Amino acid sequence: MQIVTTHKNTDFDALASMVAATILYPDVVPVLPRSINSNIKAFLSLHKDLFDMRSPEEVDLNQVRRLIVVDTNSWSRLDGMEVLRERKDLEIHLWDHHMEGSDIDANWRCEAATGATITLMVRQMMKENKVITPIQATLFLVGLYEDTGNLTFLSATAEDAHAAAYLLERKADLKVLQSILRPAYGEKQKNILFSLLRDADRIPIDGCHIGIAKAEIEGHVGNLAVVVQMYREILNVEAAFGIFSVNQGSKCIVIGRSEIESIDVGDIMRHLGGGGHSVAGSAMIRGMTLDEVEAKIKDLVRNAPSSSIMIRDLMSHPVVTVSSETFMAEVASILRRTGSTGMPVLDHGKLAGIISRRDFRKVRNEAQLNRSPVKAFMSSHVLTISPDKTPMQAVHIMVRHDIGRLPVVENDELVGIVTRSDLMLYFYNALPD
Repeated sequence: MQIVTTHKNTDFDALASMVAATILYPDVVPVLPRSINSNIKAFLSLHKDLFDMRSPEEVDLNQVRRLIVVDTNSWSRLDGMEVLRERKDLEIHLWDHHMEGSDIDANWRCEAATGATITLMVRQMMKENKVITPIQATLFLVGLYEDTGNLTFLSATAEDAHAAAYLLERKADLKVLQSILRPAYGEKQKNILFSLLRDADRIPIDGCHIGIAKAEIEGHVGNLAVVVQMYREILNVEAAFGIFSVNQGSKCIVIGRSEIESIDVGDIMRHLGGGGHSVAGSAMIRGMTLDEVEAKIKDLVRNAPSSSIMIRDLMSHPVVTVSSETFMAEVASILRRTGSTGMPVLDHGKLAGIISRRDFRKVRNEAQLNRSPVKAFMSSHVLTISPDKTPMQAVHIMVRHDIGRLPVVENDELVGIVTRSDLMLYFYNALPD
């Protein structure tokens, strides 16, 4: 007997990968964990006849000779499989896109840093020319889209996009997909969000701002991830964590969302016994109070490895500057010669302002251009950034304030400048080797 199973709190990538395993491994028995996401429960209630799932209690584990694990690489995240862990005669196959924290000693494994596990399995089905039905293709695409944020998460890869195209060719239904992935946001979710925002606090940690919110909930509340994402966006922080005490503190659900490389939510959740990706993750914790979980998250964020690319790696230096007494005609000449669209204004080594081509719109005629100093037209309120910030933090400042450059300042000294073009080059992988 061979079975396929996946992690607790099963999501669509996990469910899709289980169904894909039934195609790649004929006669495999899918064993669904007892704890599954509410949207999975709703989906299966409508498709019971198409996807025959067993519970751990319905399978005689003594008869199992091959275990196929999908979308996780940790024994602790499996449900009811403890008895198999010590079996020496058990053959284990593992399919997963989480590249760290594995404690499953598999005989065979397929692991790669794709946005979703189903991408790996679709790749194999393509190699073997497997036939899939439109509803299977739709389910696979739902799993892929959910785990990659419709191919917008940083973890998404070109192979994910290729798999999505293949599934669309196999008649994956986007209307069905939209109805499945449309997040429910009702009265319960709204009340929890308001509760989180009532005590909202932007916590500065190592140059970033994170939000950590705590709430007590009774019974089941679906789509808490949607609440945490909205909390992060409203609070305008780089990362947010929701800590939810369930049923008077018997357990805590932790959900995290991030949009910067230096805060890897998946890694943080693995330290808490859960899992996820760099931008999204969750964990279930027992035996810790809300305050203890909050302190643990803060400690993990502080000790997280820093981003490999910082502003100091992108900035231009030395910086071409002018003094506040420089005439505008000379500034125009410098801008043309250097191909720049703006430059800092420095007086006695201190940043006094910034002048850009946009400021030249204020000049009425050529006479004014020749006799007016920079200080008459420059912006004296200058936003700066330190060299140890991340590119994403620079983007936030530029977008929020509609500016095209940021002087880089360290210890009150101008050490460089980073422009919108520098960031575009970085985000589109055009940095030189």
